[in-house]
Amino acid sequence: MYAIIEDSGTQIKVKVGDEVDLDTRATESKTLSLDKVLAVGTEDGKPAKLGMPYLAGASVTAEVMGEAKDDKLRIGKYKRRKGYRRQAGHRQEYLRVKITAINAA
Repeated sequence: MYAIIEDSGTQIKVKVGDEVDLDTRATESKTLSLDKVLAVGTEDGKPAKLGMPYLAGASVTAEVMGEAKDDKLRIGKYKRRKGYRRQAGHRQEYLRVKITAINAA
């Protein structure tokens, strides 16, 4: 069984046991319930249940594993013959979660 969820404008296809990086948020609990479920389907070829835009009563439960950081991106600006060079870096922070259950309505 799989589900397509929405988190901060991003659509993610998840299955039970997947580890997913979500946008950071302030959470004190060890479990997270994601209720913006767009679709739920099975792998055997049967039609998926689609929401308009979300499925009523469907949710995905995830276990919070902790915070993680992505690889560093190097950003460089350069203008030829002007002596203008700038460098900056960016390292995105994520909340790593493990999908434990998909509750379809």
